[in-house]
Amino acid sequence: MTPERPSPLKFDVRSLLGATAVFLLHTMSVACAQTSAVTPDSAAEVPLLPQPTTLSASGVFGGQTIEYDASLSPLSIQMDEEGKGAEIWSWSYVATGDDISDNRPVIFAFNGGPIAASIWLHIGALGPYRVQVPEDLSAPVSEFELVPNAYAPLDVADIVFFDPATTGFSTVAEEVDPQSYYTVEDDAEQLVRFIQAWLKANDRVGSPVFLLGESYGTIRAAVAAGQLAVEAPSYNATGVFLMGQAVNMVEYSQRRENIISYVVSLPTLASTAWELGKIDQTDRDFESFMADVEAFGGTGYLLALYQGNRVSEDVKASVAAKLADLTGISEEYYLENNLRITKEAFRRELLKDEGKILGRSDARYVGAIGEDGRAPDPSGILSSGYADAFGTYIENAFGLEIDERYKQIARTGGWYYGPPSPFTHFAFGTELELAFDANPDFRLFIGNGYQDTMTTVGAAEYAIMQSNWPIERVRTNYYRGGHMAYSVEESAAQFGKDVRLWVRGWQSDSE
Repeated sequence: MTPERPSPLKFDVRSLLGATAVFLLHTMSVACAQTSAVTPDSAAEVPLLPQPTTLSASGVFGGQTIEYDASLSPLSIQMDEEGKGAEIWSWSYVATGDDISDNRPVIFAFNGGPIAASIWLHIGALGPYRVQVPEDLSAPVSEFELVPNAYAPLDVADIVFFDPATTGFSTVAEEVDPQSYYTVEDDAEQLVRFIQAWLKANDRVGSPVFLLGESYGTIRAAVAAGQLAVEAPSYNATGVFLMGQAVNMVEYSQRRENIISYVVSLPTLASTAWELGKIDQTDRDFESFMADVEAFGGTGYLLALYQGNRVSEDVKASVAAKLADLTGISEEYYLENNLRITKEAFRRELLKDEGKILGRSDARYVGAIGEDGRAPDPSGILSSGYADAFGTYIENAFGLEIDERYKQIARTGGWYYGPPSPFTHFAFGTELELAFDANPDFRLFIGNGYQDTMTTVGAAEYAIMQSNWPIERVRTNYYRGGHMAYSVEESAAQFGKDVRLWVRGWQSDSE
């Protein structure tokens, strides 16, 4: 069946399990204006446990009308360690029709958390319906709307949304300790086992495999790609897309001595100040302004930070003045703080005179600071809108209620990134070298929102510059917006184009 374009309708608040996490700062709250989506063949009473469901639908994606099967289904997986199994429930969108190739590419998409369900990519960017967020950032969540997603890449690939065990409806097997999955290596291996199981179950072992991870999911994608290259090269891992990359975690610790973290954060601070009108834009355009930011960050600013207390007073004053021009933060602040400002301090300082704070996941959003000096993350409205939209879409499309059975973010009780040593590097991007070596067609795309203060565009550039990746097989694009830059219409459109470019092997629509 072909769903008609739905009209907005209001719905009630759903209580979904949420938690603040290292990279995904998603919280659940209020109601949102939504729309009806596709209708399942049988909208029976919601069962006590999820039941496999498949419905047929069609939509226009990339300018093409595509018929597809939308499915919710479980697959049992077994890790290398005996008795360590899980049942993974995934949402898949698979094109149908006589002209569809059996080796059509498959994108496995997932979010972070470090362990969370895939609802943001599902309802925000890659699924057949997406949340349309008002351009007016002061608009209430009730003005968010669910619309057909013309930017979804279903015209070039099938899409499978992976929810790790203990998230979504996915569970560990009986008598398995969930904590045994909460490590970088085991989490990635779980994805690898799921990919193998899904491809076998759907007779798609010959299909090119693409991994698209967001936030912590970029670490999962990198490590899983390396594992596939070593353990299962026949599964044809062809590409990885890192959206809001976190594979080089050196940027996140803004200790005073970690000078590179301040350099790579500078483009985010500057682009935010530009977006909020705190930069003199006379005789400047955004592209030339950002080129100036990057050039200064890698030269004069880096050198001054490296010299530390040996930098001359004249140079220090000159650098402070340049930083003030680029970020909207006063020279005095930089002089008093050794030419440094953390991303968290920037969120509070830029609009401090107005009593406002910037969003963490998307610094374009601003909110008032309370009398007690506290304030919620103003960009949290995006998480609320996406979570509620996902609930309505799944209920209307699959006849399934998203309630307390569905775990949006798992409470891990701790996550093991690697040996707890002060000498640990945590260079997860090196795992991608195995994938590059295993497949001459393997390619990497990195995307990031300019106004994302958690995973920054500068850190993405730094990851590339310090890697051993074959540069001719790496592409990047940076979007207006934050951690979920696809909340911005123009960025959603560009993100969709970039995914197609990546899947097609750098062939554009016109080629």
